[in-house]
Amino acid sequence: MRSLRKGTSPEPQEEFRAFVTGSQGHLRRSAYVLCGDWHLAEDLVQTAYQRIFRSWQRIRLVDMPDAYARRVVYRCYLDSRKWQREAASIEALVDRPAQEGDAAMRLTILAALAELAPRTRAVVALRYWEDQSVEQTAAALGMSPGTVKSMSARGLAQLRGRLGDFASLLPDSVETR
Repeated sequence: MRSLRKGTSPEPQEEFRAFVTGSQGHLRRSAYVLCGDWHLAEDLVQTAYQRIFRSWQRIRLVDMPDAYARRVVYRCYLDSRKWQREAASIEALVDRPAQEGDAAMRLTILAALAELAPRTRAVVALRYWEDQSVEQTAAALGMSPGTVKSMSARGLAQLRGRLGDFASLLPDSVETR
């Protein structure tokens, strides 16, 4: 450690070290109250200290660096929750093992769709697979909304006739949304 001359402030790194030593317990407890996990709380505090250190030259001049640090911990917590939500939504996209009957159902539905006329299949796919409205489907396929409605009704009727036991998966009626 360097010796300090009288009247000079300690080096910024030494100030930061003293700040960390003095604030670590309180920040860790605050982080624990936020997340309920001591390990995550420690990670949050460490992440906060990394962010604080990058700006320590400016922060050390602030009257209340403890309040600033607490705010950084809260922001780190919110950032981690955002990351966890994104990770959870990605996990929801992971393929799951097929259940019994899923393969048979998929093959039956695909075979029934393949037997529809191409325009009818396009209408059914846009309306019920892509969840498009009548107007959106009409605009995409260049036809009138009335044609989309009639083709939807005809296509569903044909699918019901071809699907047998799986017909209950189809909508009961054609919505006009």
